[in-house]
Amino acid sequence: MPPLDGERRAELVRSLGALRARIADACIVARRDPHSVTLIAVTKTFPAVDVATLAVLGVGDVGENRDQEASAKVVEVAELLRTGADQRVAPPRWHFIGQLQSRKSRSVASYAHAVHSVDRLELVEQLAAGVTRAGRDRLDIFVQVSLDGDPARGGVPSDRVVALADAVVARSELRLRGVMGIAPLAVDPRAAFADLAAVAARLRAAHPEADAISAGMSADLEAAVVHGSTHVRVGSALLGRRDQDFG
Repeated sequence: MPPLDGERRAELVRSLGALRARIADACIVARRDPHSVTLIAVTKTFPAVDVATLAVLGVGDVGENRDQEASAKVVEVAELLRTGADQRVAPPRWHFIGQLQSRKSRSVASYAHAVHSVDRLELVEQLAAGVTRAGRDRLDIFVQVSLDGDPARGGVPSDRVVALADAVVARSELRLRGVMGIAPLAVDPRAAFADLAAVAARLRAAHPEADAISAGMSADLEAAVVHGSTHVRVGSALLGRRDQDFG
């Protein structure tokens, strides 16, 4: 792997340590095992060398929002790790966390290990077809729940979550993992994540295997962990502002 600027690497080491401490502290409050929370590094707009460095530092899960950027970065990161000094480091697991266009579904299904933003039946069908076309193992699916009713932010209304989950379970190419939610900007995240936890409980009653909750970002991960989040999606608290020059 090409050498990363020493200052940038040190910055990633510091921010990763601070972030893991935040997660551990939140787990103490929630009386949970820190290992029950998966950190997904949101690397949108950041270079592949940052992703590869995080993999070397032990971050095994990466989130991307756009197919065009993600599909190219998957290849580049794999090559960086393959040619790096420590070739024992495996490529990360890729999580697609942004709103997904139906026409991009088959591409995403060719490389992603999980999709966190499934909110309509059309995506279920297209992702399943993409898995078949790529000849891959089952794709993990999170049903995105709308916590504010704003269609621009994606998500299915809470009363339609189980029906959409039924459609996921009916496809052998897909594996239902649980729910995903984004706290509305104008709402106390604790209230939003409590609502999401209630939806998750109803889903587990119908599908006991769907025991995951994808919730919490840089500003509100503590509230999400207290309310049962198993996957936190963190960008700026780990990688910094997206307007920095990392070239």
